[in-house]
Amino acid sequence: MLRVLSCMSLEHDVRLVVLAALLCLVSCASAMMLLKRAHRADGFARWIWLAAAGISGGFGIWATHFVAMLAYEAAQVLGYDPSRTLASLAISIVTTFLAVAVATLLAGRAAYVMAGLLFGLGVSTMHFVGMTAIEFPGEILWDVHLVWSAILFAVLFSVAGFAAVRHGRWGARRLASAASFLALGIVSMHFTSMGGVTMTPVADSPLPSNLLSPALMVIVIVATATSLLFSVLAAALFASRTETATLATNARFRHLVQGVSDYAIYLLDPAGFVTNWNVGAQRLKGYVDREIVGRNFALFYSEEDRRARAPEQALETALLTGKFETNGWRYRKDGTRFWASVVIDPIYDEHKVHIGFAKITRDCTEATDSAARLLDVTNNLSIALNTMGHGIALFDANEKLILHNELFREIIAFPPSLNIVGRSFHSLCYERFKTDQTGSTNADGLYALHRALFMAPAGGETAREVANGRNIRTVHRPTGDGSFVMTLEDITDRVHAEAKIRHLARHDALTGLANRHQFAERLDAAIDSVSGLEKVAAICIDLDEFKEINDRYGHAMGDKVLYELAGRMQRLVGENEAVGRFGGDEFVAFKRFLEDKDLEDFIGRLFRALNERIVIDTTEILPGASIGVSIYPLDAPDREKLLNNADMAMYRSKAQPDQRISFYEAAMDEAARERRAIGRDLGVALEEKQFFLVYQVQKCARTRKTTGYEVLLRWRHPRRGLISPATFIPIAEECGLISAIGDWVLEEGCREAAEWNLGHKIAVNLSPLQLGDVALVDKVRSALLRTGLSPSRLELEVTESAIIGDKGRALHILRQIRAMGVTIAIDDFGTGYSSLETLRAFPFDKIKLDRSFVQDFDGRQSRAFIRAIVALGNSLDVTILAEGAETEDQLDVLVAEGCDEVQGFLFGRPCPISELADLSLDRPALTA
Repeated sequence: MLRVLSCMSLEHDVRLVVLAALLCLVSCASAMMLLKRAHRADGFARWIWLAAAGISGGFGIWATHFVAMLAYEAAQVLGYDPSRTLASLAISIVTTFLAVAVATLLAGRAAYVMAGLLFGLGVSTMHFVGMTAIEFPGEILWDVHLVWSAILFAVLFSVAGFAAVRHGRWGARRLASAASFLALGIVSMHFTSMGGVTMTPVADSPLPSNLLSPALMVIVIVATATSLLFSVLAAALFASRTETATLATNARFRHLVQGVSDYAIYLLDPAGFVTNWNVGAQRLKGYVDREIVGRNFALFYSEEDRRARAPEQALETALLTGKFETNGWRYRKDGTRFWASVVIDPIYDEHKVHIGFAKITRDCTEATDSAARLLDVTNNLSIALNTMGHGIALFDANEKLILHNELFREIIAFPPSLNIVGRSFHSLCYERFKTDQTGSTNADGLYALHRALFMAPAGGETAREVANGRNIRTVHRPTGDGSFVMTLEDITDRVHAEAKIRHLARHDALTGLANRHQFAERLDAAIDSVSGLEKVAAICIDLDEFKEINDRYGHAMGDKVLYELAGRMQRLVGENEAVGRFGGDEFVAFKRFLEDKDLEDFIGRLFRALNERIVIDTTEILPGASIGVSIYPLDAPDREKLLNNADMAMYRSKAQPDQRISFYEAAMDEAARERRAIGRDLGVALEEKQFFLVYQVQKCARTRKTTGYEVLLRWRHPRRGLISPATFIPIAEECGLISAIGDWVLEEGCREAAEWNLGHKIAVNLSPLQLGDVALVDKVRSALLRTGLSPSRLELEVTESAIIGDKGRALHILRQIRAMGVTIAIDDFGTGYSSLETLRAFPFDKIKLDRSFVQDFDGRQSRAFIRAIVALGNSLDVTILAEGAETEDQLDVLVAEGCDEVQGFLFGRPCPISELADLSLDRPALTA
């Protein structure tokens, strides 16, 4: 000890010793202040404070060492080695940083013991490394006992210094004590070690050339001290700003907590009494803060939970383990309960003293119900996974199979004994081809194909036919973490269905012929390929009386007829020929030809195929067809016009039964334009009152007394004059105007009949469209009511073709009309269907015999038909009226055959109502 005191008093400059002690104390104080900041901070900010403490404290301690060395006068120091000098500085900074880091991060006694040990050993190491940096002409000898004593002093005082601020006690007095102990440890270590130093000069001892002079060291020490001062000031400024930001953050946090409405957040004191209450707690539990603050939180529990000390146990668990979490029923102010998720955390002050609890409560009633429903859904999904129609597998980021359903195994045809879970995708490819015995080459190709799909960011899919003829669709979808989901679907049926759909998209479903789309493409191609004198003929075909086949034999038979005719036509087509079906009984064909005889041959083959007798299920059917032909480029410049012209020619054939094949003529366009013009004019004819009615008298055949009048429609066009009903009625039916015109005829006929005083019946014709209107009954009733005409004076005439379309509905409508007292006549009997079934199904009041039988009295068959129909009428007690009586001879025959009534030009032509007075004298009129 005397050696140490002698060293301090005799071998050191006392002024520099005092300066070194002050510098050491300031350095230690700054390190402790920064340690305090680090202890209160967290995250990245804590490491900033620790780094600042290590740098400022380490610099100061290192400066203390070299100031003390400058004060040493026992020998002539000529300089300092730069590398070992800098090494001692680095040791001082690193060990100081490690010591304060350990003191911050560890807890309890281990914190200050480890920190003191690191600090003491670090200071000692810095000192002795710094001593080795001294260069002078001689050698340094050490007293081992004093050296170990110096290290022991450094460690003991360092441990005492860090213990002074244990448990986060950061008062000014404790900071001063800690700094003093650390400074005392550094100073005692230095002078004790220097007391054991003996410096022996050596005459010829060489010196390095790169020594740091003591004068330079003075500059370095001054710079170090200045840096230390600025470091402490910077740290203080940073701390001030950090505290300000922390206060602002805490204020915002308090506002945030108070403003949270979805969670009940409140504070408890150590005994469980409420000290703070936020808006969410008020909303969730019903208490305002003045009602609950100061009351124990146990009131939120049930009486049973309180008897079981559940509230107290929750606080004890939170204090013991650091957190308490649970779910359970909690109660509101109004007594209602909710399923709550509760978290209780203990709260400590800066000195680690327990000051209360923070409690967060969330209403999970709905979430609990949802979880229960989710569990049910999960169970159902688990069932669905193994019953779904897709094979599904999940592979991890290493392409290992971790999950699959049974259908996945079945689709790939892995044997049941093979455990595929954990196998790589590559090995599964080999297993797949092993079952096919196709070798590894195919497996490598398959793996490469699929890997390109599942490595893509969005995944991908592929479809391929496997060895057993099945078509398998594979879909890869990445999950985002390197793994991927693979789904397999057996799409064999779908592939076949899609092929069928593609076929149906271009072929007629019933006959297999080209449909409208494909036929148009092929016809366009034929037109485009025409060269030189070549031509293309478009042929439109419509079957004759095909509706009668459907009605008589049923639609199934009609389909068989279409199929048979389509097969005939398909078998006869050759090169540059095609046949298609546009729908219903409408077929089309085309022929590219050079010579007219080639076209004639093709049309002849088609005509024979369409007119030859068909025998289906022992039923013999004689088909027929109307054919229209248009030729490119003679008749049309393009496909659409070519087909339109062929269609017009076909309608010419239908209108002229003796001409079954018609070629397009330019006059047909004129006729079509004429029909369109008449159709447009029909739209305004009713509004401009261009229609008027005429009446044709009906007589008793034997007495020639008037029995009624048939109402006939006439149209006086402002430019065309009188237009025949045979011309405009079909056009009105095509345009959809016939119902409106028919309603006007019914209304106007009833009105005019009600106004005359002759008292006879009027007969009004109904079109098929009118008879199909469910509102017809109301229209007839309304017309009778508005006009005041007696129902017994109204007779409605219908044709059997109007009934046959929807026989049930039509007869139901007629029965309702007949129930009003209106009589019903069947018109044009003997033509069309003339079905006895219709007469059986409905009790008609009158049968009107078609004029064709009257005009053909020269033949025996006509009289036989008249005689048969009259006999039928007599047996059914139905009046028979013959139309078309124009001569006395015809009248005599009708009377002789037993007809009840007649009408025709023999008794006068149709005339307006104003001229009917002359015809009411019950005598024949002169024919013009």
